[in-house]
Amino acid sequence: MVTTSVSVLLSNPFSPPRPHHHRFTPKNQTHLSIRHRPRPNPTSILSCNSVLRCCSFRNSKFQLRTSMGDTAKKTSKDDEDEASVVGEDSAFFDLARQKISSWLLFSLVLGVVLFVLDFAWIDNSGLGLGNAFIHAVSELSDSPEVVMLTLILIFAIVHSGLASLRDVGEKLIGERAFRVLFAGTSLPLAVSTVVYFINHRYDGLQLWQLQSVPGLHQLVWLSNFISFFFLYPSTFNLLEVAAVEKPKMHLWETGIMRITRHPQMVGQVMWCLAHTIWIGNSVAVAASLGLIGHHLFGVWNGDRRLAIRYGEAFEDVKRRTSVIPFAAILDGRQKLPKDYYKEFIRVPYLTITALTLGAYFAHPLMQAASFRLHW
Repeated sequence: MVTTSVSVLLSNPFSPPRPHHHRFTPKNQTHLSIRHRPRPNPTSILSCNSVLRCCSFRNSKFQLRTSMGDTAKKTSKDDEDEASVVGEDSAFFDLARQKISSWLLFSLVLGVVLFVLDFAWIDNSGLGLGNAFIHAVSELSDSPEVVMLTLILIFAIVHSGLASLRDVGEKLIGERAFRVLFAGTSLPLAVSTVVYFINHRYDGLQLWQLQSVPGLHQLVWLSNFISFFFLYPSTFNLLEVAAVEKPKMHLWETGIMRITRHPQMVGQVMWCLAHTIWIGNSVAVAASLGLIGHHLFGVWNGDRRLAIRYGEAFEDVKRRTSVIPFAAILDGRQKLPKDYYKEFIRVPYLTITALTLGAYFAHPLMQAASFRLHW
């Protein structure tokens, strides 16, 4: 689920102009010449300066209001909207705060997880639990569509079920231990579902054939590429995903969250539509229905969990964001800052770009590895 840990304000509240310092001449001393003027008391100078600053601020504020009228009110309102951000700045990555030891530990944890996953679940010469799991589910029906939907249903129950129990589980065994439990059960099921889809994506009934349509391949590729920017907001906090840092339930509000409050759902819908249009058979339709249904449930469940955890802060974020992409922006609830594009020029988004391109060029290797499993 959506899971950086640094909260920032996107803009500063209204700041008055610097006061114009001028000489203050008391009325009762206007007749005195400079050479007869008594030496000023330092304490009184400080007091006068304080009064001047206050007066100058009030005058400038008054002049601003009277000269700019409604425009000033509108600017102040916009500044208040931007300053009222209560969620976290998504994808914020401060290189100066990164520790080499943390990323070395992350690499070690990732290596151990992949080794255990391969030995216990993927490799048939090891424990081969994944092979046994796929065969057990396949015994339920000869229909690849039914098996596909069953695999997605099992994954959805485990994944969303554990996510719903997160608050209770973290109190019982701690944040890091619960993250290990969550990943240790969800990851093997996700791998099984993906491998089965790759191996059986051209089974079932062919419903349409559009792969020869000019420009369709480019359109599908572009849709898939964009979908990954929505699908993987977990890259905002990789160290927490691997439990190197204590996992937190984040309330993101900037970046991709300005477009949609549930980017994973939007990305999954884009990915499913692109693949279904390209493949055009009943297995692809079944997989898409299952995945989209799971993520639509995640929209409701995610909002419910955030409301429990953050209360009124989440309600504020909810009022300024939308589930449907761009809806909050179009109806004026989401005020984009002038430098909004800078929220995407960050390390996590660059990482997603590199991984997405890498996954595309690695498609033949992924398919060959899946075929060798015979799942």
